[in-house]
Amino acid sequence: MKRRQFIVQSGLVAMSMSAFGSVSWNGKEFVGDTPTTSDILGPFYRPGSPLRTNLIPPDSNMPIMELSGTIYDEDGVTVLPNVLIESWQCDENEKYDNISNEYILRGSQKTNENGQYNFRTIIPIPYQDEVVGWRPAHIHLRISSPDRQDLITQVYFKNDPYISSDPSANSSESQNRILELQQTSTGETQVEFNIVLGQSYSLDDAGYQKITGLYQVEQGLVEYYREDDLLFAKLNGQILEGFVYQGNNTFVGGNKMNSVRFEFSLDGSTKAHITYWENWPGVEGFPMKMEGITAFNYGH
Repeated sequence: MKRRQFIVQSGLVAMSMSAFGSVSWNGKEFVGDTPTTSDILGPFYRPGSPLRTNLIPPDSNMPIMELSGTIYDEDGVTVLPNVLIESWQCDENEKYDNISNEYILRGSQKTNENGQYNFRTIIPIPYQDEVVGWRPAHIHLRISSPDRQDLITQVYFKNDPYISSDPSANSSESQNRILELQQTSTGETQVEFNIVLGQSYSLDDAGYQKITGLYQVEQGLVEYYREDDLLFAKLNGQILEGFVYQGNNTFVGGNKMNSVRFEFSLDGSTKAHITYWENWPGVEGFPMKMEGITAFNYGH
């Protein structure tokens, strides 16, 4: 199998993600002692999903599921109202709606005064990805708060046969996001996912101005741009990833797999030092760690 090759004028083309942490059981309920862990963004994030809680397509015959929970501050106790949470998933044909005006199985809402959110959707199904093989059933979530670190994550479901072979779902960072499907008295399925946000540790505005812009890669142009306290990467117009700042001009992806460190030169160029895990099934040594990739941007 051919592996993707990077040229010297390279940007970061990674499948990575956001903040780290865990949720603990106190004997009665799940509470947070560190932020909820992140996960890969994936290639199907689409901004601008409509504000709505009912994501069920009108012509769907799939079983209904209710996904709900509470968003907490880093102490795991203080609720956070007015936090934006976005949700997206594939349909029963293993497809994401990337183009229609209906934003099928995509929606967003803000938490109420008690920090609570609630989506009505369909039970997701696994799908076959051309790069990583079968992905377990999952729902993507992005949580945006003006006062706390934004989070991009996924939830999985117990007893899914594909979790053990999926490099994201079987990570230790994902174990508290593999959830139980519970039945309601009306026969519907419900899942509770409580979220703990951490403190934002953001690069200053001048730093973001230095690193954002276009980078040349073998596959085309990668644009790095800032959105709140996340750094996003877009390849040829398609959003690939969002990264969290970790200090020392370094951004880290989900499950601590991918990272990029930016270096500013006196000639006005920006150099990116990249560590990137390629997840190719059927390749000896999978996953493989690639280090020392360098990217240049002369536009600043």
